[in-house]
Amino acid sequence: MLDDDDDDDDDDDDDLQIRAFLEKHDSTSNEFQGSNLSDPNLSWLPQVLKEFILPAGFPGSVSDDYLQYMLLQFPTNVTGWICHTLVTSSLLKAVGVGSFSGTAAAASAAAIRWVSKDGIGAVGRLFIGGRFGNLFDDDPKQWRMYADFIGSAGSIFDLTTQVYPAYFLPLASLGNLAKAVARGLKDPSFRVIQNHFAISGNLGEVSAKEEVWEVTAQLLGLSLGILILDTPGLVRSYPVLVSTWASMRLLHLWLRYLSLSALQFNTINLKRARMLVQSHILQSRVPGCIDCNRDENILLWQRFIKPRIIFGVPMEEMLGSGRSTSMLKTLLRLYAREKYILVVNQQRIDFEVFVSFKVGATSVSVLRSVWQTYWLHENLNVSEDIFDQLAKSLSMMDERFNEFIQQLDKGGWDIHQINLRVPKEISIDECPV
Repeated sequence: MLDDDDDDDDDDDDDLQIRAFLEKHDSTSNEFQGSNLSDPNLSWLPQVLKEFILPAGFPGSVSDDYLQYMLLQFPTNVTGWICHTLVTSSLLKAVGVGSFSGTAAAASAAAIRWVSKDGIGAVGRLFIGGRFGNLFDDDPKQWRMYADFIGSAGSIFDLTTQVYPAYFLPLASLGNLAKAVARGLKDPSFRVIQNHFAISGNLGEVSAKEEVWEVTAQLLGLSLGILILDTPGLVRSYPVLVSTWASMRLLHLWLRYLSLSALQFNTINLKRARMLVQSHILQSRVPGCIDCNRDENILLWQRFIKPRIIFGVPMEEMLGSGRSTSMLKTLLRLYAREKYILVVNQQRIDFEVFVSFKVGATSVSVLRSVWQTYWLHENLNVSEDIFDQLAKSLSMMDERFNEFIQQLDKGGWDIHQINLRVPKEISIDECPV
């Protein structure tokens, strides 16, 4: 920093205290403070049915938000299967089922067209798993919701095959591709959610009981879908079919949003880190898991959250057009004890920071950069020297970051599972100044 030697010694002591504090606490000591709303009295439910649909040892064997999530997930799955039934009706009509006399040639042609769209759709899952596999641990709620949006778009392509049967293969393939991408987002996201539920190490049983809920919802949804299709006039009226599907799909998306909003993660991702840091800087306190998860915006992309933080920026871009050796040395000296370098982008009217990470940076380094960003956002004075304000922000962080970590731990947050990824593009290697 830019302080004297005595201040440096104090800062070193603070850092050692933080590291010692993080190492001292065992990850098994995290007790998630759940909501009483997710643990209603189930005395009216027969014991046999409890054992069939709930994990052994419920409610103590799972997280507190498990039952509320499953109760919302059930009607979500029912509406999903109703939509599936309606869409399948359009697909079957498009390939000729109900239009041909049942000849072998017609059956073969329909089968080939059906299988072809499945093969093209499989490409989507291959792409998602290989390219975006590292995203789901960060924000499973967001990606699970996006999966339903993309799946809904795929179903629209399927519905249009009835209107344009001659274009069945491209339309059905696009629909299957979209739904395969949705499944590629859904499955890993839900695995993270299941792992969150299994606080007793009973992931297998949690998965098995989820299957019971899912299959029951599937059977009910398919039955209701068949009843809807048997409604006089619906099968012959395409607009009525589409409007029925759209209504059920909107209900499905709303229920999905409610079920995901019921989840209460005690891990820290970037969205929750921003909320926690902002509360600590403005109010000197951090919200608990329940409050923070309730206020978390599932749909909002990181790029639209203010203040804007750009991670993994090359050093050349951080220095800008007025780059100089003295400026570089000043930054390296200023951040000598940090595993990152942060600068304010003075070329933009709205507040924005660039962050570049050093070799050896960790998720705690990212969290420290977020804390410094929010302090600068609240206290930056454009009339003062920017380097003096950077130095002041680092000094304030050294004073208050240890307290911030302690408040997180007391608030039930898992300080050992901070899902803040360091960008792969690490620009700076350690070097003497």
